[in-house]
Amino acid sequence: MSVEVRENETPVRGAVEVERGGTSVASGDEGQAGSRTFIKEENLKEEKRAVGGAFVAAINDVRLLLIALWLGGAVYFSATVAPSAFGVLRALNVPHANEAAGSIVSRTLAMLNTSGFVISLVLLATAFLFRGTVKRKVFLSEIISLGLVAITTGVGQWIIAARMLALRHSMSVPIDEVAKDNPLHVAFDSLHSASVATLGIGIIAAAVALLLIARHRRTF
Repeated sequence: MSVEVRENETPVRGAVEVERGGTSVASGDEGQAGSRTFIKEENLKEEKRAVGGAFVAAINDVRLLLIALWLGGAVYFSATVAPSAFGVLRALNVPHANEAAGSIVSRTLAMLNTSGFVISLVLLATAFLFRGTVKRKVFLSEIISLGLVAITTGVGQWIIAARMLALRHSMSVPIDEVAKDNPLHVAFDSLHSASVATLGIGIIAAAVALLLIARHRRTF
């Protein structure tokens, strides 16, 4: 009897050990499957972050291009277009040279102010995409700079330029024939000085905004 019991104990123990071994193998498989799933999820997250970062970087590049184009156009207009228009027409002794040059400059300035106003609003709206990627002071500085561009271009176009146009229409003759001490001419010259100062402030603000937007590239 005792011999039979001992003989039967060996296969029972073997069966228990096999079952334990199977359990450990199954647990190992489940652990490997779980780690693979975790790795896949992390890879997907990394890919999403990479795609999102590339998208935001592309938006920043477009913003940088827009402000750079407007700033270049504004500087070129102030330094070349306006002085050249008056200088060339006066040198050629064109009748009513100031009136003709003023019409050219006014039309060009209208396009510059309108585009600057629209671009600054677009850049202001998209600036909040980068709020979490830059310091608070940098973000506020960019908002203020773009706000100044919007204000100066808007005031320059729809307040100063509109009043200058109204004054020119109220003159019965071209401005070249109006006396310098005429109240209308004095008011026109005052508005012209204000227009130049306003555009100058807008150019400085745009230059600051350009530098701040360019700094965003370091965060990608």
